[in-house]
Amino acid sequence: MDTEPRTVRANGITQAYRVWGPADAPPVVLLHARGTDGADWAEIAPALAAGPRRVYAPDLRGHGRSDWPGGYAYAAMRDDVHAFLGALGIARADVVGHSLGGAVACLLAQHSPRLVRRLVLEDVPAPFPLDPPRPPAEHPGGDLPYDWAMILATDEQRNAPDPVWWDDMGRITMPTLLIGGGPTSLIPQEQIDALAELLPDARRVTIDAGHLVHEARPREFLAAVGEFLSPADRTPS
Repeated sequence: MDTEPRTVRANGITQAYRVWGPADAPPVVLLHARGTDGADWAEIAPALAAGPRRVYAPDLRGHGRSDWPGGYAYAAMRDDVHAFLGALGIARADVVGHSLGGAVACLLAQHSPRLVRRLVLEDVPAPFPLDPPRPPAEHPGGDLPYDWAMILATDEQRNAPDPVWWDDMGRITMPTLLIGGGPTSLIPQEQIDALAELLPDARRVTIDAGHLVHEARPREFLAAVGEFLSPADRTPS
């Protein structure tokens, strides 16, 4: 059961987030996939918080109850998370990212490696140009829990990612766990292999669950992540 969202003003926007666990426990930040929000972690977060850990699950810009301001560059989402941590006084955290959230987590780890103690990437594609490119998305109609402009902007960046994202992967020097969803995932698993080979301190596991690993196989996901994140730094944020 998820907690009632809170809000904080950071990087010029209002960011909604959910939180679990003791206030003085080591922090973990969970970044959701495209089209969802922080509530997507509601079945996972309480178990992680039992570590004990202080677990934060923000809504990325253009999603859920955070602002929908436009400007959906991945770098803007990275800067949102950076500012979110600063606004809450978090100097260092473990960061777990799924799909889009994992791409944002990668950019955060590249840009501010001292902020990230350990990094978990759940079924995150490598920033390779898509060939053929993904065709333009069609609006499904009706009210959406996310900004449609975000879908168009992230599709464009997914088709032609900034080459710097790949070039700077070597800056991710903290221990990193890459979790692939196996052959039924929509993410080519060889891309996850390529990331694992490039990152200096990477571990690679497969949980045969498809793209939604933490949703389809929560026990296996929690076992892998819990083991990787422990022992946590007991210094409060």
